[in-house]
Amino acid sequence: MCRGLAALPVTCLERAKGLKTRLGILLHTPELRHRIGTPSKLQLGSRWRDSSREALEWRESFDQLLKSKSGVTAFHTFLKTEFSEENLDFWLACEDFKKTRSKTKLASKANRIFEEFVQNEAPREVNIDHETREITRKNLTGATSACFNEAQAKTRTLMEKDSYPRFLKSASYQDMAKQA
Repeated sequence: MCRGLAALPVTCLERAKGLKTRLGILLHTPELRHRIGTPSKLQLGSRWRDSSREALEWRESFDQLLKSKSGVTAFHTFLKTEFSEENLDFWLACEDFKKTRSKTKLASKANRIFEEFVQNEAPREVNIDHETREITRKNLTGATSACFNEAQAKTRTLMEKDSYPRFLKSASYQDMAKQA
């Protein structure tokens, strides 16, 4: 640590870390970015207040969090700190997959999602039981928009029961809620 920071009280350093986390979350929120360059202080301030108010709705239910773009971004940032963002990425990939209408695209997307998230030893393997993994593997033979439903539901439940409560207790969320 540099000499200048060492002279500061620990509480100031902790507060600065909290602010850095909150700002990091906001800067990664697509709707908070200005189309060209960085937002002005005035623009960021008004959007910060809107996002902070919205943050209060996130604690009402996990569904409220998932409906909010900035909520998903904040939750994703939190999951990265816990090294479990693959759960949300899988859930989002499944949501996008369900919107696919082309049969050929459906099959190729299904295989890509399965290889990335579901199969054993996948690069971003989600935590699902063997039975669900096998059901999903069998569903790929006749890929429909529902072939990941069971795996997606298990992953969602895991996030809702495990990660979501920790997110609501996290310092970054608590600071956002206080700002509202």
